[in-house]
Amino acid sequence: MRLIGSLTSPYVRKVRIVLAEKKLDYELVLDDPWGAATQLTAHNPLGKVPCLILDENDSLFDSRVIVEYLDTLSPVGRLIPPPGRERIATKHWEAVADGIMDAAAAAFMESHRRPEALRSPDWVIRQNAKITAALAYMDTLLGDQPHCMGVNLCLADIAVGAALAYLDLRTPDLGWRDQHKNLARLAEKLDTRPSFVSTRPPAA
Repeated sequence: MRLIGSLTSPYVRKVRIVLAEKKLDYELVLDDPWGAATQLTAHNPLGKVPCLILDENDSLFDSRVIVEYLDTLSPVGRLIPPPGRERIATKHWEAVADGIMDAAAAAFMESHRRPEALRSPDWVIRQNAKITAALAYMDTLLGDQPHCMGVNLCLADIAVGAALAYLDLRTPDLGWRDQHKNLARLAEKLDTRPSFVSTRPPAA
């Protein structure tokens, strides 16, 4: 398998962590979706990373679709529960974490990629409000549990960990750890796992 992505995308990192936890071999192909020379649209009509190229040259895109597929490839370290309430709860965590990624990415693009004369401070404030609300929600939901779904690592933790690390990368002045001690404790634990260490994004 080949994974097309970038080193800073939290969605790509989520997939890479799942690949590492599942001990699945793959080739990482770096591509800039914003670059004129991108080859991404040949495999994903939406032109977004991550995109997983399968051995038979078929492709999958959207991190939520990709990680669901990857979890079926090996019985090692099941990350998504079977159909039922636990599965829904796990995917619920992932949706909130992905929402943080969406908002953080949107705020970053508005502040750094959009021409300065066209930037909207109100848009950035709106995205930051989403992040603040989502962090408070997750911190309360996590409580004193060692992991999002209890005692074992699952996809929920991976998604949350990727989202929190992306905030550190793009909004280092946010200081989310001071207000959200439960999430800070989880992030500290996740940051020591080999799958997280090996996929850390480069400094901004």
